[in-house]
Amino acid sequence: MKHLLQKAWLTRGALACLLWPLSQLYGLVVRLRRALYRRGTLRSERFPVPVVVVGNVIAGGAGKTPLVIALVRHLQAQHVAVGVVSRGYGRSGTGCVEVSAGSPLAQTGDEPALIQRMTGVPVFVADRRTDALRALLAVHPGTAVVICDDGLQHYALQRDIEIAAFDDRGTGNGWLLPAGPLREPWPERKHQGLDLVLHTGSKPAFDGFTSRRHLADDAWSSSGSQLALAGLRGRPVTALAGIANPQAFFGMLSDLGLTLETAIALPDHHAFTEADLAGLQGRTVLCTEKDAVKLFAMPAAAGLNVLAVPLVFSPEPAFFDAFDALLAPRLSPLPSTHGHQIA
Repeated sequence: MKHLLQKAWLTRGALACLLWPLSQLYGLVVRLRRALYRRGTLRSERFPVPVVVVGNVIAGGAGKTPLVIALVRHLQAQHVAVGVVSRGYGRSGTGCVEVSAGSPLAQTGDEPALIQRMTGVPVFVADRRTDALRALLAVHPGTAVVICDDGLQHYALQRDIEIAAFDDRGTGNGWLLPAGPLREPWPERKHQGLDLVLHTGSKPAFDGFTSRRHLADDAWSSSGSQLALAGLRGRPVTALAGIANPQAFFGMLSDLGLTLETAIALPDHHAFTEADLAGLQGRTVLCTEKDAVKLFAMPAAAGLNVLAVPLVFSPEPAFFDAFDALLAPRLSPLPSTHGHQIA
């Protein structure tokens, strides 16, 4: 086993070295594109409301969608009218769509549907986030703040506040795609307009605010009924996750004392089919809320015991204090003419 692990490590290292030239080229393209926006060669658009972009510098899920939901709820608690825009990654539809409870997931994507269901705020998706934001303000002109779910690299949309989420991977090997996980150079990007960094894992790799995340005590079914997870202890359960880091979900279930008979890890934004549900009859299946948005809409899931386990995501109070301090001077009935564009 030791020799196999060493061989695997050497193989990954050799592959990364082979991809290093492509990584360097990617870095040049990223810097050139940013420079073109900064100089005005490529057009970017400003809107008359504060825009908060929440995204990732690292590829793959790092907790940005739970962070978007937490920010929306924070603003709702202060009676601030907030809306959300997104590209709707993974959707097959085109055009601009307002997400509602009855919207087909193929037109909206799973994460926008989850955000809308969890918060009830206006959520618009479009291939260009600027189109989504324009449509949102046209339909909901009283919106005071717009949060962009993902989009740190979408420079066509000017923003007032930038927030990056990181998980326990930190910046990985520190290399850009495809040799590493970074979408933009780090720490270079940190000094180019990024306002806040939030670590969503348990082991922050560098300075920034932290958050706690754990699973709720109760799971819920497609009918809305709840079941205490403590009542499942000692019984074999099946765990299913189509997210960026399925092992994190499985680990949190195990930490609750649950016995995972089977753990089914699927790709992020997985498009479930009836074949995925074959063989699950008679089992208790625990999934994430993101997966439940899709599973509960499937007729084939109606006869299964599928339960969604909510994630409790709690950024530290100091993070919200810093966010409020940045947003307060930008909350105004007048058009926003401040904030950074492309630093």
